[in-house]
Amino acid sequence: MTQAEKKSGSIIAIIAMFFLFAMISFVTNLAAPIGNIWKAQGLSNMEAMLGNFMNFFAYLFMGIPAGKMLERIGYKKTALIAMIVGIVGLLVQYLSGQGGGFYVYLLGAFICGFCVCMLNTVVNPMLNLLGGGGNKGNQLIQTGGAFNSLAGTLTPLFVGVLIGTVTDKTAMGDVAPLLFIAMGVLAVAFVIILFVDIPEPHLKKKEAAVAKVKDKYSAWSFRHFVLGAIAIALYVGVETGIPGTLNLWLSDPVKGLGREGAAAVAGGVAAFYWLLMLVGRLISSAISGKVSSKTQLTVCAGVAICFVLLAMFLPSSVQASCPAYANGAFSMEVVPVSAFLLVLCGLCTSVMWGGIFNLAVEGLGKYTAAASGIFMMLVFGGGVLPLIQNGVADIAGFAISYIVPLAGLAYILFYGLIGCKNVNKDIPVED
Repeated sequence: MTQAEKKSGSIIAIIAMFFLFAMISFVTNLAAPIGNIWKAQGLSNMEAMLGNFMNFFAYLFMGIPAGKMLERIGYKKTALIAMIVGIVGLLVQYLSGQGGGFYVYLLGAFICGFCVCMLNTVVNPMLNLLGGGGNKGNQLIQTGGAFNSLAGTLTPLFVGVLIGTVTDKTAMGDVAPLLFIAMGVLAVAFVIILFVDIPEPHLKKKEAAVAKVKDKYSAWSFRHFVLGAIAIALYVGVETGIPGTLNLWLSDPVKGLGREGAAAVAGGVAAFYWLLMLVGRLISSAISGKVSSKTQLTVCAGVAICFVLLAMFLPSSVQASCPAYANGAFSMEVVPVSAFLLVLCGLCTSVMWGGIFNLAVEGLGKYTAAASGIFMMLVFGGGVLPLIQNGVADIAGFAISYIVPLAGLAYILFYGLIGCKNVNKDIPVED
C-alpha cells in the first residue's frame, strides 16, 4: 500500500469515527428530556431521571466486555453490532408508548446504553491512535467531540419542540417521530461503516503473536489511569447532570418558568448548553496542537466551579435573556441568570472528556485498549450523579442540587493539577 493510499484510508476512518461520535450523543441525550414526559404522569424528579440512569447503568455491565470485543473482533465489527443493538433499544422505547409503560421504556433505555457503550469503546482509542497520541490524538478526540455536541444540541431541542407544554396528557407518542429518525440514522450509519475500511492494529498484533506470557501488570497498575477513570465517572455525571436537571427545573410548572411552552423553552436552553460544548470543542480542536490537555482541563474546571457556585446562590428573581427555541422559532427568552450561568458551563465541560481520556491513557501503550473498556464501565457515573442530584432536588430544591456536580468539578480540577502525572514509567508498555 502506498503512502497516499494509507493517508486516504486514515482520513476515511477518521470521518467514520466522527460520524459514530455524533450517534453516541444522539441516542444518549434522548433520555433526560424524555424524563419530562414521565414526570408529567406523576413521577418525581429523581424518578424522571431513571431513563438517563438506565442508559448509563448499562456501561457498568458492558464496559469491560466492550473492551474485550474490541480486542477480539476489532473496531468495525464492534461498531456494527452496537448499531443493531441501538435500533432494538429505540424500538423498545417506542413500544413503551404503545401500552408498554414506564418499565418497558427503562428497558429500552438500558438496551440503548449497551449501544453507546460499545460505540464509545471504539471511537476514543481509534481517534487517539489515528492522531498518534499526545496533543494530536487529543485534537482528533476534541474534533469528534464537536460532532458529538452538535447531535447533543439537536436532541433536547427536538424533544422540547415535540412536547411543547408539559401536561398530564403528554405521552411517549409525542416523540415517536424522533425515535424513528434515530433508528433511521443508525441504520444509515450501519451501511456506511459496513463499507468503510477501518484499521485494526490490535487484531494484526494478535495474529502475529506466537506465545504470550501472562502479564503481571494491567491498566490498573498505573495511578494516573485509576485517578483518571474516577475523573471520567464524575465528569460524565457533571456533563449530563447540569443540562438534564436544568431542563427539568425550567419545565417544572411550579418551580420553573411556569408559562405556556415551558418545555420547549427548557429544551432550547438545554440545547444551547450542548451548542456551547460544540463551540468549546471546536476551539479546543484548533488549539490542542499547542495547548496541552492538562492546561485546558485545569482552566476549564476552575471556571466551571465559579459558574456553578454563582448559579447556586443567585436568586431566581435575577433574570437575563438566553437563546432558546419557542413558538416555532429561535428567540431570546427571559430565564433566571442561574440558568444562563449553567448553560455557560457547556464551554468548560466541552474539553473535559478528551482531556481526561488523553491524560489517563498517556504512556499506557499495549494497555490502552483494555483501559478504554474500563473507562466505558465507569461512564456509569453519568447515571449515578444526575440521579443523586435530582434526589437532592426533590428534598432541597433545584439550586442546592448543583452541589453534586460542583463536587465532581472539584475532583476534576485536582486530577488536572496533580492526579494526571504518570508515576509508573518503570512499567513496560510494549509487547
